[in-house]
Formats: sequence, structure tokens, C-alpha cells
Amino acid sequence: MFNHFLREHKISAAILTIIRLYLGYAWFTAGLGKITGGFDASGYLKNAVANPVKGPDGNMVYSWYVNFLESFALPNIDVFNFIVPWGETLIGLGLMLGCLTTAAAFFGLVMNFSFFLAGTVSHNPTDIFLGFIILAAGFNAGKYGLDRWVVPFIRKTTKTYTEKNKAAA
Repeated sequence: MFNHFLREHKISAAILTIIRLYLGYAWFTAGLGKITGGFDASGYLKNAVANPVKGPDGNMVYSWYVNFLESFALPNIDVFNFIVPWGETLIGLGLMLGCLTTAAAFFGLVMNFSFFLAGTVSHNPTDIFLGFIILAAGFNAGKYGLDRWVVPFIRKTTKTYTEKNKAAA
């Protein structure tokens, strides 16, 4: 019943627009601040490796993530220094404009969980909760945004493309 309301009703589309704008603004300003103010993730990642999340028994909880940070993220820090600020900015733009909303929400959740796994709580639980609401709402979350035109265009374009491939085979 709630899922139907979330995905179908105009009232929920309006509520989702407010949530989308709030979350989008937060992502956009965080990303833009990193782009304009200079950003280097190496200190954050080194700290996440040096002080991993530990359980009540004192053992590392996410050793696989710490291993990922040590063996992949830190050696490729230049890539992460580019991806993080631009990713945050584009997630924010997508959410604020309602363009590719579900994709923006998905990648926002990926980034929130990455921060969470590194031990940063901050506002991530709230962002994760709101991101899941937007993701669960699907198309309705971007109904009052560019998705109203972008999603049908993409569906039409990919449908035509797949029909041409099937006809050629």
C-alpha cells in the first residue's frame, strides 16, 4: 500500500520533490565546495585505514573495505580526487533538476555507504534513509522534474535501438 502511494500518487510526487531538492542541494553544495576549494581525499582515506571501524570485541568490522582502500583507492588517489567532488556535484544536480533521479539516488547511496564503511557517520544515516525513499519511488520521484521528458525519451530511444538489433539478427 505504501509502495503504491510512493510510486503512483501526485501527492507523493510533490513530497518527493521536496525531499529531492533538499538532498540534491546538500550533495551539490558539498561537491561544489570540494571542486572550488581544492580537495584531497588521501588524508581521509589514510585515516580510514589507520582507524577502521571496530566491533565491540575490538576487531575490524569491514576488513574487506580497508583492504580495498589500501590496495586500490590510495594507489589511485588522483582518480578518487576527481570522482568524489564531481560525483557529489552531479548527484546533487541530478536530484535538484529531477534528471535521471533514480540513478542519482543510487550513486548517492553508493557514496553514502562508502563514507559509512570508512567510519564517517555524520548525516549519512539521514541521507541513506531519504535516498532509499527516492530510489523506492522510482520514476515518481522525478515526475516534477526533467525526468518527465528524459525518461520517456530514453525508453523510446532504447526501444527503437533494440528493435533494430532484433530485426537485423
